[in-house]
Amino acid sequence: MTHTTRHPATDAALTALEADRGAVLAMLGDLVRIPGVSAAGPDSPALADSARAVAQVLAGAGLENVAVLPHPGAPPYVVGDWCRQPGRPTLLIYGHHDVQPPGNPARWQSPPWRPEERNGRLYGRGVADDKAGIMTHVAALRAWRAAAGAPPVNVKFIIEGEEEVGSPNLGAFLARHRERLAADCLVLTDTCNLDVGVPALTVSLRGLVVADVTVAALAGPVHSGIWGGPLPDPVQALAKILARLSDERGRVAIPAIADTAPSGPDGRHRALPFDLARFRAQAGLLDGVPLLTDGAEATYWATWNAPCVTVSAIDCVPLAESSNQIVPAARARVGVRLAPGQDAAACQRALVAFLAADPPFGCRVSVTPDCAGGGWQGTARGPWFDAAGAALAEGYGRPSVHIGCGGSIPFVEPFAHAMGGIPALLLGVEDPECRAHGENESLHLDDFAKACRAAVCLLGRAAALGTDTRPSFPTETP
Repeated sequence: MTHTTRHPATDAALTALEADRGAVLAMLGDLVRIPGVSAAGPDSPALADSARAVAQVLAGAGLENVAVLPHPGAPPYVVGDWCRQPGRPTLLIYGHHDVQPPGNPARWQSPPWRPEERNGRLYGRGVADDKAGIMTHVAALRAWRAAAGAPPVNVKFIIEGEEEVGSPNLGAFLARHRERLAADCLVLTDTCNLDVGVPALTVSLRGLVVADVTVAALAGPVHSGIWGGPLPDPVQALAKILARLSDERGRVAIPAIADTAPSGPDGRHRALPFDLARFRAQAGLLDGVPLLTDGAEATYWATWNAPCVTVSAIDCVPLAESSNQIVPAARARVGVRLAPGQDAAACQRALVAFLAADPPFGCRVSVTPDCAGGGWQGTARGPWFDAAGAALAEGYGRPSVHIGCGGSIPFVEPFAHAMGGIPALLLGVEDPECRAHGENESLHLDDFAKACRAAVCLLGRAAALGTDTRPSFPTETP
């Protein structure tokens, strides 16, 4: 067999998958009901409950050596494996069971911890990011077990509980358990398709650097009528600093970041489909507000391959509590998404220096760096990539596309290298309408079914690959 050959038991596994769909959705709903918010801290009881629930799901799918593993300073990790196919390759499947906070409860059309189906989508916090990603592979394992008694390849799982806070302990965990997690291919289930019904393999990720800037001028608030005029306003000073971050087209204006970014577009996204009206609707862009890019290729490039700056929070007096006063200080959180290949540490230093330079009105400016993670540039070549593309095409009923991801998963490159330079396949069940991290997060149920089919097919096609494929499909670091 080759990577383009279907396993002879694939049809039976797909039939078993369809028969098991109700049970899989019920298990997904049970996971969504657990409010495992990693921002609550590593000792959160809900995170412990979430880890135990995931372990039960993995054990129920036939995995062996399932364990909830503690790690200093981290929520529990969940691991498990089924390694009874000598001579066949081993897939290491990564996911995360932690979720983002629910946000504003008033904006949810149904409670975030009570999954609800509406209009072909399942709503709930974490349903798409990343519990459905985990369940696609659980569903595939259950299907192969029902149809053939066992999966046709060796499989290992690592499910962490702190991805949403930057995976600060993942590197140390991998170092401690490297032999236990050794594999031939890494499968990450935490990315987005190009659109509903359009399967995608993600081949690049942007990096991210974040810093908090505080502008201060006074010991305390003062009456703006008595003191306004001679005294500087820290809020205006902060606004001036933030306005310097980008040019009139919204492009990053920090020289050390802008000058080290690749020039583009370079033609790699020219063949991708693009519907401007749909793109605007999916983003929620208001009528009359233009995009900052011109055309499909420039839009994809700006989203996946170029740096961008975002002011994600401004901390000052709430409008409802405001009075006619000059506030003593104001602060903001600034994040810069980096192009794949940009040096995160150097870019964070550049961001901090830029924010601190030339304080408006002579105010005191302090900058505190937060997280910094590099991007990733993979390769679209090799037998594992071909097998994944064929599996997605069969699962979704149409060819897959190769895309970038504007988001950041900083551990992908070091993860793959920590495992010996194995290839990394990034695929998932999110779509542009899933609103991951926002209120009313949801999962497109038909796409979930297709993703499960693709996961079944991937295991079948992987069985045709040997265990010597790593050198032909390295993770590339530009």
